[in-house]
Amino acid sequence: MTSRAAQNQQNSLAAFLARKAEFDALLAELRQASDDHFGADPEAVLWGETAWLADASRTLRDIADQHFGRGEYAG
Repeated sequence: MTSRAAQNQQNSLAAFLARKAEFDALLAELRQASDDHFGADPEAVLWGETAWLADASRTLRDIADQHFGRGEYAG
């Protein structure tokens, strides 16, 4: 590997690890929020909270499908 290619790979790795740290922090926040029912009072949950959670789940499913090559991303 040339010096320029090696430097490019190192820069790519550093950027990837920074994005992964950001991703992992977001996942940790979401896990904590989920453990707390996303702030919803289980005794008072209404359809708005359910609709928000359904939308959030669709977004996460799309991300998972992209990564694992499922659904519209299969191929």
